[in-house]
Amino acid sequence: MASLKAAGDVIVVRDAAAKKMIEVTSTREGSPMPHLHLHPERHLVSRIGWLRAAVLGANDGIVSTASLIVGVAVAAATQTDILIAGAAGLVAGAISMAAGEYVSVGSQSDTEQAYLARETQEPRDNPAFEHEELAQIYVRRAVDRALARQVAEQLMAKNALAAHAQDELGMSEITTARPIQAALTSAATFAVGAAMPLLKVVIAPPHLLVWIVSCASLASLALLGALGAQAGGAKVLRATARLTSWGPLAMALTAGIGALFGTVV
Repeated sequence: MASLKAAGDVIVVRDAAAKKMIEVTSTREGSPMPHLHLHPERHLVSRIGWLRAAVLGANDGIVSTASLIVGVAVAAATQTDILIAGAAGLVAGAISMAAGEYVSVGSQSDTEQAYLARETQEPRDNPAFEHEELAQIYVRRAVDRALARQVAEQLMAKNALAAHAQDELGMSEITTARPIQAALTSAATFAVGAAMPLLKVVIAPPHLLVWIVSCASLASLALLGALGAQAGGAKVLRATARLTSWGPLAMALTAGIGALFGTVV
C-alpha cells in the first residue's frame, strides 16, 4: 500500500509492497514531474541462467548417485564396491552434465547469434519496413500509433539491433545463453550433490546404509528445493515438493533391480 507525505512542493510516495520511494516535485505550472530515487528493489530474474543449471546439476547428482548406491547396496555388494560405483557415477555424471549443458545451451546461443545477424542486416536493407514492424509491436501493446512510430524511430536511431532483439525477438542481456557458465555450474553442483550420498556410505553402518542414504538424499533434495526457491524468489513448498517427488521413485526402482540381480547372482 502506498503512503503520501507532503513536504512543501515535494510529495514523497512510499510503496511498502514494492519497496520503492518516489519523489514527485510540483512545478509552478502545476504539472508534477516524478523522478525515482534509489530504492532497495531486487530483480531476481538475472539469476535464471545459472540457477536453472545449478538446481538441475545438484538434483541430478543427488538422485542418480543415491539411486546407484542404493541399487548396488541392495545387491549385497561390499562397502568398497559401493564406493567405487558411487565415485565412478560422480565423475561420469559431472562430465556428462557439463557436456550436455554446453551442447544444449551452445545450440541456443548459435540460434540467437543467427537471429542477431539477420536483425543486423535487415534494417540496412529495408529500414522503412523494420521501423514499421517495430512500431506495430508497440501499437499491439496499446501505445498510440503516432507515439509508437516516434518511439521506434528514436530507438532505431540509437541502437536498431538492441531494439529489435529485445522487442521483436524477446532477447536481452539477462536471458542470453551462456554455454560455458551453464556447463561449469552444472558440473560443479552435480559433484556437490553426488558427494552427499557418497559421504553417507563412509559413515553409515552397513546394515543401515540403504535407509540412511535414502532418507538423507530426500532431505538434501528438500533443502535444495528450498534454497533454489529462496534464490529465485519462488514458493518454497512448491519447489520442495517438485524436487522430492522423483527421488523416491528412482531409488525404489534401482533397489528393485539390485535385489533382483543380487538374488539371481
